[in-house]
Amino acid sequence: MSLADKDRIFTNVYGFQPWNLESARKRGDWDNTKDLMARGQDQIIEDIKASGLRGRGGAGFPTGMKWSFMPKEPKPGKPSFLLINADESEPGSCKDREIIRHDPHKLIEGALIAGFAMRARAAYIYIRGEFIYEAKVLFAAVEEAYAAGLLGKNAAGSGYDFDVFVHRGAGAYICGEETAQIESLEGKKGQPRLKPPFPAGAGLWGCPTTVNNVESIAVAPTILRRGAEWFSSIGREGNKGTKLFQISGHVNKPCVVEEEMGISFRELIERHCGGIRGGWDNLLAVIPGGSSVPLVPAAQIMDAPMDFDGLKALGSGLGTAAVIVMDKSTDIVRAISRLSYFYKHESCGQCTPCREGTGWMWRVMERLRTGEASIGEIDMLHDVTKQVEGHTICALGDAAAWPIQGLIRHFRPEIERRINERSGDLAVAAE
Repeated sequence: MSLADKDRIFTNVYGFQPWNLESARKRGDWDNTKDLMARGQDQIIEDIKASGLRGRGGAGFPTGMKWSFMPKEPKPGKPSFLLINADESEPGSCKDREIIRHDPHKLIEGALIAGFAMRARAAYIYIRGEFIYEAKVLFAAVEEAYAAGLLGKNAAGSGYDFDVFVHRGAGAYICGEETAQIESLEGKKGQPRLKPPFPAGAGLWGCPTTVNNVESIAVAPTILRRGAEWFSSIGREGNKGTKLFQISGHVNKPCVVEEEMGISFRELIERHCGGIRGGWDNLLAVIPGGSSVPLVPAAQIMDAPMDFDGLKALGSGLGTAAVIVMDKSTDIVRAISRLSYFYKHESCGQCTPCREGTGWMWRVMERLRTGEASIGEIDMLHDVTKQVEGHTICALGDAAAWPIQGLIRHFRPEIERRINERSGDLAVAAE
């Protein structure tokens, strides 16, 4: 099971062709956009629902359903907005920046069509501060679209007025969370909001807002052109369509590649990455969806389907499909401890369990890494992750807890070995 070239959506993901409007049109972007919009707002949402598209930002919520939550008749003084999350901050994730660098017009056309379907007045693209070159390309691509009459008054000749604004963030991981991103866009400190109210009811400036990932929006025009049936014919039930996988770590050829949802891990790595460094017997574990999902040991991941449900069944998740491969040279405890430090550093500090718990978990992880702990502290650490998980306003607490839980679940003997060796060394030294 592998994606045929004719079914690829991102045909310029490697930048072999220019990103500009002229080249984008040759690749099929902005082709009869007016006709796509003429189907009507409700029909576009129904087509996206029928396609089976689930959000590509990590949570996997059905995209068409999310669009349908927006009010059909905005109240006076309360226009609707589309907010596109280009604050790609998850360690291991590097797909949205490739779309913006090499295929920005897919995103901009998707913003127009999705915004129109949700009756939005404008779209804001919130791009990560460190993406210097990507932001330059995106600003230039938006200017091209305005100059060609594809945005602004009577966008693409559709009779619908729609604007797109690019906003640069300052590099805070927490601003990848939708309500923290809204707060940041409003000029406030990027901290998550309590929900309800949900953004579709009261989001940006108190107006109805939908927040979508770059990939989710960029695929929409192609789905509408080729048909919902085409997209839903790819992948397994409940896990439809194509997906950009970002494969890093101990493979022979790391890459970003578009593949069919549900492709097996083994086929994904063999076909696109030239296999595991040192051979399949050298594989230790894989973090399959970015740093916030639990790792999966080699034996379990080998033939697993790479989609939402396949990885959920293994106690992990697809997330952003940022596949971090670790061979047997990896100090697995050190790797997870390093992730713990990342979440400690990026906690916004609003919730006590996260503010205090992330630092506490990292300090214990460091002791486990060196073996300077007792066996009982392993269970104590697991208990603390359970007290953090599910007890915070946003999912950062979960993201900090899950990698540690995965480590303890699958590599407890390795943690115990370090502690026992350290104790043995100290006993020998005492003699």
